[in-house]
Amino acid sequence: MTTVRVVPATAEAWPRLGRVFGPREKNPDSCWCQRFRRHEEPTNRDALRREVHEADPPVGLVALLDGDAVGWTRAVPRSTLPAITEHRLLSRILDEDPQAWWVTCFVVRREHRGRGVGVTLLEAAVDWAAQHGGSVLDGHPVDTDGLARVPSPSAVFTGTLAMFRRAGFAELGRTHPTRPVMRRELLHR
Repeated sequence: MTTVRVVPATAEAWPRLGRVFGPREKNPDSCWCQRFRRHEEPTNRDALRREVHEADPPVGLVALLDGDAVGWTRAVPRSTLPAITEHRLLSRILDEDPQAWWVTCFVVRREHRGRGVGVTLLEAAVDWAAQHGGSVLDGHPVDTDGLARVPSPSAVFTGTLAMFRRAGFAELGRTHPTRPVMRRELLHR
């Protein structure tokens, strides 16, 4: 497999980014990585488009394979995600840290799943958060070993425990038996 290259999700990346979201690209009200945010835009796609065009630093990273967008992740300061900072169960585990970053989701095109694109995006998110002054990068993946059946891709949009472990994250605690909170301490780069 050709090496996956990860780049910031800037305005130049927007035309290719929609391809990552697959059939949802045609549905402007599907998630478009807005699950943990609040916005005033008419659709979730409009909200992500505005963020990608205006955010400094960019709110996400795009995985490219031979110039084609194959994956996406959002990595931002935790304080910018109300659904995380106001989450009752997460607040029992997480400390108050204004420099903490959070990785919210992973979208990998179907034909590229199972090839390490998600781990590559997560490792790039670690570097991204460190470059922008993050103290830690946290996430809330799914422990698929504890599930009764194989989950659908949409059920593991926050990543998997195995993926976070491969990227060097340690478990802080759990909000549910299958929902660990994972952390990677960051060295500023």
